[in-house]
Amino acid sequence: MLQINVIRENVGKVLEGLKKRNMRDAEVLVNEALTVDKIRREKQKEHDDLVGEVNRISKEVGNLMKSGQKQQADEMIAKMASNKKVASELGQELLKAEEELQRVLYLIPNVPADKVPAGKGAEDNLNVYQHGQIPTLPPDVQPHWELIKKYDIIDFDLGNKISGAGFPVYKGKGAKFQRALINFFLEEASRQGYTEIQPPIVVNKASGYGTGQLPDKEGQMYFIAEDELYLIPTAEVPITNLYRDVILNEQDLPIRHVGYTPCFRREAGSWGAHVRGLNRLHQFDKVEIVQIRKAEESYETLEAMCLYVQGLLEKLELPYRKLLLCGGDTGFNSAMTYDLEVYAAAQQRWLEVSSVSNFETFQASRLKLRYKNKEGKTQLLHTLNGSALALPRIVAAILENNQTPDGIRVPKVLVPYTQFEMIDAKL
Repeated sequence: MLQINVIRENVGKVLEGLKKRNMRDAEVLVNEALTVDKIRREKQKEHDDLVGEVNRISKEVGNLMKSGQKQQADEMIAKMASNKKVASELGQELLKAEEELQRVLYLIPNVPADKVPAGKGAEDNLNVYQHGQIPTLPPDVQPHWELIKKYDIIDFDLGNKISGAGFPVYKGKGAKFQRALINFFLEEASRQGYTEIQPPIVVNKASGYGTGQLPDKEGQMYFIAEDELYLIPTAEVPITNLYRDVILNEQDLPIRHVGYTPCFRREAGSWGAHVRGLNRLHQFDKVEIVQIRKAEESYETLEAMCLYVQGLLEKLELPYRKLLLCGGDTGFNSAMTYDLEVYAAAQQRWLEVSSVSNFETFQASRLKLRYKNKEGKTQLLHTLNGSALALPRIVAAILENNQTPDGIRVPKVLVPYTQFEMIDAKL
């Protein structure tokens, strides 16, 4: 959430930044926030002045009573009671103004960083780095949705029977391969100094608002009405919320966490090859890295987190590219995001497998996540997160790129985790 004082003091810069997102109602929302804020501040001054007057009268009443001027004291007491009533009414109006201001602020996305280019959508993202050679495979190669049937490792029909479309069942070597990837990603993160967290996979409304999934993505989250809980779309939500309403000491920083969870998203897939098989699911596994940093460190940290994810892709022998997202494709909460995409040879297309983002103070403002520096001053922190990695499309690319006449070759780095070198018909 943008802080109202930041908007108030930098209106032009905020509006200029939001233009990168192609928001039609940016100026309307910003002006609405400023209008409500003006009313709120006026109510606050009236309320504070009245409270001050009540305190002044209270002292005067005491002096009048001591000097025996009871009639005058009674008149002042009546005036004080009247002021208290008005102050109470103003307090209620102030509370409503504060709630209305928060409602409007929740609708305003983060301002993209200066480095973020303007643009309408994915076609305007910048390819800032590319690694590895695109595999050259024979013409009879199969896409992963055919390979999983051939080797009987993932079953969408069974998942549909049990739950519905988009909920696959992993079997045999498919299940073991999935577990191997999760363990590999967690171990790599631990070696890099991330503390592993196993969080709940349901969160309350306060947590959803804390990291910005609510109200922006309410329709994309599975909701348990009876308990008012949401199934998480990513481990970022529960892990970052560990620090909601927390004031850290400077020596506690930086915070570096990694967590594996299943993730749930209601987003409806359109028809076509780009959403077939593992390309888009309602439930999938993901390992997430989260960092909490001081403001002056966050962009250096963003680059370091990207390099870490790139290293994972290189160890998996996958060709990839790194995209800097334009304003129109940057998520609601993010100030700057890199997407990492791998190439799937049979589909002959790039698949997004990771987003690494810096939210600056946007989430910390909602979370009231702060730290005290050495001088004792309290400041908001910056939050960052990245997929390290999301499994479905990683699996899809490995299956397609490594297919041979004898089966699917397992990347060397994963063999100690899988205990097999090939995915074939044999268990």
